[in-house]
Amino acid sequence: MKSDSILEELWAVKDKLAREAGYDVDRFVQNLRQWEKAHLQTGRVIRNAEELRQFVAEEERARAAAAALTLNESPPRPD
Repeated sequence: MKSDSILEELWAVKDKLAREAGYDVDRFVQNLRQWEKAHLQTGRVIRNAEELRQFVAEEERARAAAAALTLNESPPRPD
């Protein structure tokens, strides 16, 4: 079977967090809530695939608009 480095890393993190909580689900959730309070979310939260599609479309429109403005700011000068 082919090794998947992303899954291996995910499993390693899961094992580390479980070990830190003593394999106790209640303590794991308590640790998670403490971490969440210490690392407040400041940016946009994307909750599903549709919100992700909308976000990507907005970013692409913004990049296209910026590129169009950059290209049109100064016309070429005849020499």
